[in-house]
Amino acid sequence: LHGADAVYIGAPRFGARSTAGNSIADLTRLIDFAHRFDARVYITLNTILRDDELRDAERLIHELYKIESDALIVQDMGITRLDIPPIALHASTQADNRTPEKVKFLEQCGFSQVVLARELSLGQINEIARSVQVPLEVFVHGALCVSYSGQCYLSEAMCGRSANRGECAQYCRLPYTLIDGKGNVIAKDKHLLSLRDLNQSDRLEELLDAGVSSFKIEGRLKDMAYVKNCTAYYRQELDKIFKRRPEYRTASTGHSSIEFTPRLEKSFNRGFTHYFLDGRTPEPIASPDTPKSLGEYVGKVKQSDKNTFTIAGLTPIHNGDGLCFANNKGEFEGVRVNRVEGNRIF
Repeated sequence: LHGADAVYIGAPRFGARSTAGNSIADLTRLIDFAHRFDARVYITLNTILRDDELRDAERLIHELYKIESDALIVQDMGITRLDIPPIALHASTQADNRTPEKVKFLEQCGFSQVVLARELSLGQINEIARSVQVPLEVFVHGALCVSYSGQCYLSEAMCGRSANRGECAQYCRLPYTLIDGKGNVIAKDKHLLSLRDLNQSDRLEELLDAGVSSFKIEGRLKDMAYVKNCTAYYRQELDKIFKRRPEYRTASTGHSSIEFTPRLEKSFNRGFTHYFLDGRTPEPIASPDTPKSLGEYVGKVKQSDKNTFTIAGLTPIHNGDGLCFANNKGEFEGVRVNRVEGNRIF
């Protein structure tokens, strides 16, 4: 309803978010609704499977085919050896899709879409697109995994919960102390593995021209307001491009009426990054001070006393707003706004 041409969503089992499964009945209702507008529903079946799970996965795939799922997003190539119906297969980013040779191989194996590794530059994406015909999908918004395109083994090593089984304990968001070989503390209690959130909203036209035809917004385990806001924002940005570039068009036939002004900075984010879209640049990609949402930047404190402080900034502050700031130790603290007089906060 907020402009997606396709939705990716977990089945009851074997999705890469073990706590974000959905019943067959719910998926059936979603698919019936989406197909009225020629929107597609892609089911995530992208965990690594154990041998004793293959038969269950096979039965589930048959169920998903019967309810007219448009495709399965898979990581485990063992699925291609099962007795499955002629359902479209998409190669998950966790299949390590980062070279023209690998993507061409997947195309020759019959995959109908490939989700590229998140670490690729615009030039690398373009090189892959020129060498294949298979449609390409890239992540454009949401949380980033510090390991290569989500192939993380830290959680499995630390507590036996495998990210490749949908059970990541998110050790990358915890604080660590970095000590050199002489015992000197380089960084104390910093979130050294925590990355900023991806935001390619200002690079969509370049990605289209590089050969990408599907943009992926992280949505699972996010709240409803996040998904609505981010989806609506990207929908509007794409529609602006389509008005100027008639060679591009939306894949669905529905029209969404957005009754609010989408703003990405209003949703949960750890600060934004283009990651490696321009290669390894000086742009910061980490969020070492906090793994939590930083919120929207509103200004700089220019004066303070016991009960008030004054902010130099253009963003209006209202009674009841929550503000956070970094103290002298680099730790984040929060305050609630009781009253506002001009730029003076009580």
